[in-house]
Amino acid sequence: MNVSDRTQEQIEPQRQLLVDRETAASLVAVSVSTWDRLNAAGKTPAPVKLGGRVLWRTSDLELWTKLGCPDRGTFFALKDFEAKGRTQ
Repeated sequence: MNVSDRTQEQIEPQRQLLVDRETAASLVAVSVSTWDRLNAAGKTPAPVKLGGRVLWRTSDLELWTKLGCPDRGTFFALKDFEAKGRTQ
């Protein structure tokens, strides 16, 4: 069966690039209230604001958990270091 023969239900949906706080909390296995406390304390990746919504990049959440869930400042320093390492 080729792609043109597949129904819409059979085609895997694209991965979301940005998620809301409920989904972010679920992805890292904490409650929404815990996520809110972590975010307020600067212990999550920084969110982005888009169209009045507060969202998190799924790529940041994946890297954040891979790095052991460091605080926001440490996370972005490590993220920047990793990005520079890839370009050199």
